[in-house]
Amino acid sequence: MDQQTLTNIIYVAIFLVGALSFGIGPIIIAKLLAPTSHTRNVAGKTGQFIECGMVPIGDAWIRFGIVYYLYALIFLAFDVDVLFLFPVAVAYNSPEFGVRDLIEVLIFVGILSLAVIYAWVKGVFMWERKKYRHQ
Repeated sequence: MDQQTLTNIIYVAIFLVGALSFGIGPIIIAKLLAPTSHTRNVAGKTGQFIECGMVPIGDAWIRFGIVYYLYALIFLAFDVDVLFLFPVAVAYNSPEFGVRDLIEVLIFVGILSLAVIYAWVKGVFMWERKKYRHQ
């Protein structure tokens, strides 16, 4: 084998060891540093759905409000629209674009503002605290 091939094999081996250490390292560190007392097994709470240190309230199968879904959709829509504004800002930076292009951008942002106003009127941004029954 020539020197270049051997160097390439050594580089691949170093990257493979690095990748494995990034993947397996946190698991090993968590096993070494995790507390062994006061866990779910020791406390006799293996039937709990989550391990957060608090007693769960209610059933695990609850219905989430539609507000979360609508809020996520509005965030996604505005996130994509902001991504559209970046290339527009770069393209309209040149001196050949004028007032007409500024008006187009303002119309685009105005339509987005109407969407926010519509969501506000529909009550998407009103977060009501849910009341749970204690079991």
